[in-house]
Amino acid sequence: MAYKFVITKDKKDEFRVSFVASNGETMFATEGYSAKASAKNAIESFKKNGPEAEIVDETAA
Repeated sequence: MAYKFVITKDKKDEFRVSFVASNGETMFATEGYSAKASAKNAIESFKKNGPEAEIVDETAA
């Protein structure tokens, strides 16, 4: 199984996106969105901007 994005609905009837690893573990989840289109836009943003994202190590002394 490969990594995947999963769209679900929460108790507030909002759409959330989870990024799930190949072992089934959720690596991160988004805020709730009132529209499914917004959740899908979040996925496209992750795909587009993720490889270029800056890495900030706040543990460095």
